[in-house]
Amino acid sequence: MSNREKNTANPATIRTRVKICGITNCADAQLACDYGADAIGLVFYPPSPRYVSLEQAAKVVDSLPPFVSSVALFVNAQRQEIENVLNQTAIDIIQFHGDETAEFCRSFNRPYIKAIRMKEGLDLYAVQKEYACARGLLLDTYKKGVPGGTGESFNWEKVPHDLNKPIILAGGLLADNVAQAIKQVQPYAVDVSGGVEASKGKKDREKIIRFMESVKSSLK
Repeated sequence: MSNREKNTANPATIRTRVKICGITNCADAQLACDYGADAIGLVFYPPSPRYVSLEQAAKVVDSLPPFVSSVALFVNAQRQEIENVLNQTAIDIIQFHGDETAEFCRSFNRPYIKAIRMKEGLDLYAVQKEYACARGLLLDTYKKGVPGGTGESFNWEKVPHDLNKPIILAGGLLADNVAQAIKQVQPYAVDVSGGVEASKGKKDREKIIRFMESVKSSLK
């Protein structure tokens, strides 16, 4: 059964899950959880303005309520760096957002999702075959030299509707466009960071509320 068939088999009961990424503190993590986020993302990529230290990350993860997943985002990190995070925090899922091979991704024996930047000519069927062990594929905007967090969306028509992997849609999502994105792509989940921020690394309560309301409205 394709991804779209899974998502439309029973419209009365399905919903699109939400990951709020770029969380840097416990207060913002609590905001995300209060308004219905299914997962929060922690960025372990030093050049990012949303980068968190091990100490910050551990506090955030320990503050999460039950049934909210914690996701650790890495970009071409060294093995030891990743292992340090996994050993010192109760991270649930790894998000590989660089050029990591499938062999490298699965070598940590931890559930992972693979971020794919939607470059022209990309074959997503080949990608899902290569990363067969991934729990899902996160589709993000391609911008040369920028691994993510561009704040820009891509052409959603490029996403096939018969992929077998759960699709997490990212890239430039806002309260104003996420409902349309969901209706068009029918993803398993959406991923937002800058679209719900007051400033880089600081979330905005009203933007989170509007975003979550828009996600819910996509089912109407």
